Amino acid sequence: QVQLVESGGGLVQPGGSLRLSCAASGIIFSRYAMGWYRQAPGKQRELVAVITSGDRTNYADTVKGRFTISRDNAENTVYLQMNSLKPEDTAVYYCYAKLGLSDYWGQGTQVTVSS
Repeated sequence: QVQLVESGGGLVQPGGSLRLSCAASGIIFSRYAMGWYRQAPGKQRELVAVITSGDRTNYADTVKGRFTISRDNAENTVYLQMNSLKPEDTAVYYCYAKLGLSDYWGQGTQVTVSS
């Protein structure tokens, strides 16, 4: 059974930082592209960042220079370091794993940026 379990969300002030983690089980983690998506209230889910099995990364324009995605294949975990957070970053953040036609989602973790 595949599980993606996110953690690290919470309430942070504008300008602050958070690090999200996603622990994967039930997949050969190193073979999967991993990503983070987010969904704000009333909006569609959007890609935030992705890291391939070869460690290539890509970011949404709205988070470039502020967010960093990384992975630890030994720990089956993908991270999202979020710095200089803005109120518009408020959303539920979802972990995503993809290999070919197989894809899996985590349950999401809430990130709220507010003073």
